[in-house]
Amino acid sequence: MPTPAEITAFDPFEPPEGANPWVVRPSPAETIDVVEPDPAWSAAYERLAATIRTALGDAVLDLDHVGSTSVPGLPAKPLIDVDLIVADSADEPAWLPALEAAGFVLTVREPWWYEHRCLKFPEPRCNLHVFGPGAAEPVRHRMFRDWLRANPQDRDLYRDAKLAAAAASNAAGEHVMEYNARKEQVIREIYGRAFAAAGLL
Repeated sequence: MPTPAEITAFDPFEPPEGANPWVVRPSPAETIDVVEPDPAWSAAYERLAATIRTALGDAVLDLDHVGSTSVPGLPAKPLIDVDLIVADSADEPAWLPALEAAGFVLTVREPWWYEHRCLKFPEPRCNLHVFGPGAAEPVRHRMFRDWLRANPQDRDLYRDAKLAAAAASNAAGEHVMEYNARKEQVIREIYGRAFAAAGLL
């Protein structure tokens, strides 16, 4: 379990010089489509969770629906973010072949950042983030989700930031990475309130 200092640190996740996180290169910049909240996103997560649990069995230590589609009332890109915790995300032979057989495609490998792996699934569209038990990022994901669920004012603040970022990035022909960067200041502000309320600061 990560410590409070690790949870609140926001370690940089840029790759070291010469390192490349991409197993499958992202497609060229495309329209960032932030749509109105859809109650079907919850059921889509449950289908994905069943597929993951069937593939991995007891290798699943924890599984969570995170990201904007996990917050009722929040507009989002129609893509389900899922955090999967396994015993050792660096030990790919222990979990990756079974997920690939189920249709997931490994797209990102970041050993320098919590040994994070990201896999994609075509339908329902999914980003599956794989971490080990000591990673701080999934803890932050859950805290952010739960804070937005419980605090409509910050949910609406984040909504406005998302819509503005999508409009600006689409106008500039930017990739989703630039879209994420445009939201970062508001995200950090909301995290600060969530961390303070949890007694982590």
